[in-house]
Amino acid sequence: MAPTVGSKAPDFTLPASNGKEVSLSDYRGKNIVLYFYPKDMTPGCTTEACDFRDYTEEFDDTNTVILGVSPDPVDKHKKFIEKHGLPFLLLADENKKAAELYDVWELKKNFGKEYMGIVRSTFIIDKDGKLVKEWRKVRVKDHVKEALNYMKENL
Repeated sequence: MAPTVGSKAPDFTLPASNGKEVSLSDYRGKNIVLYFYPKDMTPGCTTEACDFRDYTEEFDDTNTVILGVSPDPVDKHKKFIEKHGLPFLLLADENKKAAELYDVWELKKNFGKEYMGIVRSTFIIDKDGKLVKEWRKVRVKDHVKEALNYMKENL
């Protein structure tokens, strides 16, 4: 069952691109942009990650940490970070546990084929660990600006 806005954000622990295990609860006291994306090195995911990269300082100004999550392994995340100079952690959800907690692991259709995959989604979690905003089935264009504006206006 999907978490609802206004409820406590489901906590999880995943391996991170820095070689450590990271829990959502490690960031209490900071706002969190938690974004789920399908796959490293693909066009839409690269655009989204680079948009977050380009606005990282502005997110920092709102006491916000950015965490990206996909089913890719840590090694692939490291290559993605190095290639694009990403200044935030990417979390490896290879077992899709976090994706299932946030109800973003769904049946997708592409070119007539059906398969299970991540539905691009972004969640804003406040400094107390409460889910305060969500975007599901995200379109990449201007999404990061929309998330940043939300942070500036609401947190």
